[in-house]
Amino acid sequence: MIAFLSGTIEYLTGDTAVIDVGGVGYEVNISADAAGALSALGTGNEVKLYTYTYMRDGQAALYGFMSRDDLALFKQLITVSGIGPKGGLSLLSVLSADDLRFAIVAGDAKTIARAPGVGKKTAERLILDLRDKISTAYGPQDNMTGVNLTGTDSSAMNGGPGAGGSASEDAVEALTALGYMRAEAVRAVKQCREKDDVEEILREALRYLL
Repeated sequence: MIAFLSGTIEYLTGDTAVIDVGGVGYEVNISADAAGALSALGTGNEVKLYTYTYMRDGQAALYGFMSRDDLALFKQLITVSGIGPKGGLSLLSVLSADDLRFAIVAGDAKTIARAPGVGKKTAERLILDLRDKISTAYGPQDNMTGVNLTGTDSSAMNGGPGAGGSASEDAVEALTALGYMRAEAVRAVKQCREKDDVEEILREALRYLL
């Protein structure tokens, strides 16, 4: 299996790139984000793409990414029924790897379904299949803000101080009520470090969003 390609950009055609590696041209399927980055570099320049080799019916196709992080998430995405390599690229063309992870952890099917070819049911299945895996990678709770990314408040379950919901969680709910996507709200609240007042968090989160 080819782990990465390091060579020069021969040419770009929409969602594919041809990389010249020692005189051999490799055709690689890429996301819109990667296409933009390669276009900015320009043909003839050196590039390194982290790749995944997809085999089906005796045919092989290469999928390339600008970072190992993007590649790792792509590999997770294509384990979900209904999301093949094209669906994985579509998702990573609409959302960055970080934004997509937040949408999955926040259960934000609406944001995920923005990707062409990914409907609401597929988005919900993706959340169901990957939420625990993504949450494990992030940790059950963001330690900087107290926002429970998995949607489960352990203190509330135990009848502790968080039984009414933490300030960060209340702020997330308020932002979603204002029309922001849940993933956007979680990301904005994450910026409000060491604050425990809902109004303070909302003010700072709104400055981030605006």
